[in-house]
Amino acid sequence: VWQAVGESERRDIYEDVVFTLAKREKEENKATRKRNMKVLSEILDSMTNITFKTTWSEAQQMLIDNPVFAEDTELLSMDKEDALIVFAEHIKQLEEEEEEDREREKRRLKRQQRKCRDSFVALLDSLHDQGKLTSMSLWVELFPIISADIRFSQMLGQPGSTPLDLFKFYVADLKSRFHDEKKIIKEILKEKSFDVQVKTTFMEFATVVCDDARSATLDAGNVKLTYNALMEKAEARDRERQKEESRRQRKLEGALRAVFKSNNVGPDTQWDDVRATIAEDPAFTAINIEAERIRVFKEYQAQLEETCGHHHSRSKKKNKKKDYRRSRSRSNESGVSSGSESRHRSRHRSYSDDEADPYASRHRSHKRKKSKKKKHRSRSGSVSSADSHGSSSRRYSKKKKRKSRSPGYGGAEGPVVPPAPPSAAPSGGPSPHGSVEEGELSEDELEKKRALLMKELENTQG
Repeated sequence: VWQAVGESERRDIYEDVVFTLAKREKEENKATRKRNMKVLSEILDSMTNITFKTTWSEAQQMLIDNPVFAEDTELLSMDKEDALIVFAEHIKQLEEEEEEDREREKRRLKRQQRKCRDSFVALLDSLHDQGKLTSMSLWVELFPIISADIRFSQMLGQPGSTPLDLFKFYVADLKSRFHDEKKIIKEILKEKSFDVQVKTTFMEFATVVCDDARSATLDAGNVKLTYNALMEKAEARDRERQKEESRRQRKLEGALRAVFKSNNVGPDTQWDDVRATIAEDPAFTAINIEAERIRVFKEYQAQLEETCGHHHSRSKKKNKKKDYRRSRSRSNESGVSSGSESRHRSRHRSYSDDEADPYASRHRSHKRKKSKKKKHRSRSGSVSSADSHGSSSRRYSKKKKRKSRSPGYGGAEGPVVPPAPPSAAPSGGPSPHGSVEEGELSEDELEKKRALLMKELENTQG
């Protein structure tokens, strides 16, 4: 057979056989690989101890321990790369399933938490329907009632809003309805012509409001707040009315007091006598209550007695002042008389000296002017008798020095006798201090002082 076929044909037949065998082998390997991957995937699916966290090395040990895998020779000879691909796909599938489980669990928890919150809100609704929960309610007041319910216990420990938060949100929502419900309440009161007064009780107010069908949706706390707001307005109107009434009453009482004054009502005047006189006067008839008229009459008499008492006390004080001034004037009179005598003697001496020495007279008049100015300054600045004596002694020393420097002092026209120091008293004077003060004053000031003392004396004697 081999020789019956030519060389070229034999080569072609050989190549065809080799190609057919290679193709068959390739298809068998492919089928075997596919079968091994499928069987390995089934084995991995059946192994429940493999999770999405299992590593490849751990999976290999588990596969060796698996009897199905260990008895299959084809699986034992399976390519490791194909086995790793099958394991990676299996782990990916497990991860996807785990993610779905987590999402499913999260959705379940959210659903459960929402149901717990809805049940707790339903609890708050039931308390609101019972009138226990209003817009004015506090958590501390309702906590004993709320905490005793199982729906409150179901809310504990879960994330999100707490029972206290839901309570605050519920109360805030009730408060936000206040203005709208207040308008509804005002409309109900307007339709029923009900006006809130100061003496209106809350029960009367609530009875009028609850008779209307629209009050079914109203919150009890908002009804109470509306009542308080209307009561504040009513009290403000009442206070304004009372103020106006008091102003009008004061005006009427003032007019009646003017009538009392015009009729010469005194502290001892009797009411019956006055009433008969002013019974027809408009100011009298304007006050309708007889007790009020008598009260105004007594207050007027009390005011007169108080005014009279003040007048007598002032007159007593004036008498005391007059006695004190009279005693002072007498003492001043004696001082003025003695001072006038000393001034008369000093003037007589000065006139005789002036006739003898005209230059010395001019020098003395100039000295009196300067002493007048210095006396004025010393009066404004001195606060005690010691300061006045010290200043007078200083003025005396300055005058002495000035005279010693002047050309006419001890000149040809004759010596001029220097004045005695302020501390020395002139002959015939009543006292040293009195002579010093009178000698330093000018004639005009002495005359004014004398006229003022005489005037005070006349006033006290009059």
